[in-house]
Amino acid sequence: MTFIENLKTIGFEMGIKFISVVLVLVIGFKLVNIIEKRLLKSRSWISIDPTLKSFLRSFMKMGLKAMVLVTAIYTTGIEMTTFVAVIGAAGLAIGLALQGSLSNLAGGVLIITLRPFKVGDYIEGAGQAGTVTDIGLFYTNLTTPDNKAVIIPNASIANSSVVNYGVFPTRRVDLEFSVSYQSAIKDVKRVISNVVDQNSLILREPEPFVRLAKHGSSSLDFKVRVWVNASDYWDVYFTLIEEIKEAFDREGIDIPYPHLVVISNNEN
Repeated sequence: MTFIENLKTIGFEMGIKFISVVLVLVIGFKLVNIIEKRLLKSRSWISIDPTLKSFLRSFMKMGLKAMVLVTAIYTTGIEMTTFVAVIGAAGLAIGLALQGSLSNLAGGVLIITLRPFKVGDYIEGAGQAGTVTDIGLFYTNLTTPDNKAVIIPNASIANSSVVNYGVFPTRRVDLEFSVSYQSAIKDVKRVISNVVDQNSLILREPEPFVRLAKHGSSSLDFKVRVWVNASDYWDVYFTLIEEIKEAFDREGIDIPYPHLVVISNNEN
């Protein structure tokens, strides 16, 4: 057999293997998408906790795609023992190259296992704040109140302090109001308490708190603490600020503000 014939034979065999690899990859990835779509429509999948869904979906999709890649490599004729040996030898380099991704994967496992938050919770963490919309293998997705998408690496959020506003059904609204020293303490407390009592969203237990908290440099500072359902927090917060200011105006209670006194010496 001549050199040209050998070259043709090798080229034909390589072409067949290449076509086989392409077919395995194309068909395999399409099957992965079909399996994913059917799984998402199944009754058993619908009943799974939403927080776990996104993580399991990512894990399953990556696992199936990895199986497709291994199958494609196997069709080339490379023995799996040789392939495993090569992967093992390159393991250190791969580990260093994927160090960040592996940290994010570990962070995702911790989040799913320990459940510091779940899909639908409003949280602050890793310097960001928003509603959790998805917890994936490597990233956690948030949506901010002004409708911005924030994608946080799982390692960052797993290693930072997280404030979860969705754990408890109620929250406390804390406000501070300053009035002039000419105002009578009992009158200020009465005006604030009347506004609080008329707000139907404020819970009566625990009892609302209205007290003088501090003698400021130019004002009397009153603390107001009321408990509300978590969903009513911002509505009560802004309503109290507006209505207490209006009540102060009706009752002639002054809110102090900085004054600038200018003394001019005119020497004629």
